[in-house]
Amino acid sequence: MSTPTSGAGDRLVRVGAIVFLLGALSTLATMAPLFLGTDPLPSVFWSLCMLMGVGFLIAAAGVVRSARAGSAQR
Repeated sequence: MSTPTSGAGDRLVRVGAIVFLLGALSTLATMAPLFLGTDPLPSVFWSLCMLMGVGFLIAAAGVVRSARAGSAQR
């Protein structure tokens, strides 16, 4: 039996998931003052919400890389 090795894009998928979660948390933190009736956060925090899209793109690149590596082995 061989030990399972991580695929070509597994690390990208993990990093993408972490970046996506950071973006999701910053989105929640940015939107909370709007619902709580407090002063909104500065625009720098709004730009951190873009990490969700960046994380999704990184994870998608990892999936594509894994798929290409899998098709090359056939």
